[in-house]
Amino acid sequence: MKRDPFVLIVVAMVISLMLVLGFNMSRKSSAKPAAGPSMAGNTAPDFTLQALDGTTVHLSDYHGKAVVLNFWATWCAPCKIEMPWFVELQKQYGPQGLQLVGVAMDDATPKDIAVFAKQMGVNYPILVGKEAVGQQYGGIPFMPETFYIDRSGKIIENAFGLKSKSEIEDNMKKIIASSVTP
Repeated sequence: MKRDPFVLIVVAMVISLMLVLGFNMSRKSSAKPAAGPSMAGNTAPDFTLQALDGTTVHLSDYHGKAVVLNFWATWCAPCKIEMPWFVELQKQYGPQGLQLVGVAMDDATPKDIAVFAKQMGVNYPILVGKEAVGQQYGGIPFMPETFYIDRSGKIIENAFGLKSKSEIEDNMKKIIASSVTP
């Protein structure tokens, strides 16, 4: 039985076209992950993590303080941009009850994270993150992700990605101005 070469070429072209279209459609549907849901208005989930100095830290240790909880990683370029701002803002607003807390969410060793933090001049606690804690905060789809927690432990705002220094400072002022409610 002899096959017509023209039919074989047409079938091959149709199959190729279907593969190309299928590949392009799958790429479009798996685009960048969307930001997780806003947690504003919810009580910040408590957690227990190890700080770089070896102490055990609970978020509840900071009750009564305005807390900026920043999830970051050593490989995250936007994180490197905002860290010096956080250092400066911690110096400026710390006396007013602000506490920045960094949660390192990468695979680097605590020693490597400590070296990185020292190079960046970090003046606030850095905790070694765990996936379970990230899940409590909506999964941390990308970094940096920052939660602004008022003095009563309620999330006032959460921000995904790099924000301007003025936007970060405005959010800090909101939580500093909050009062502790029972």
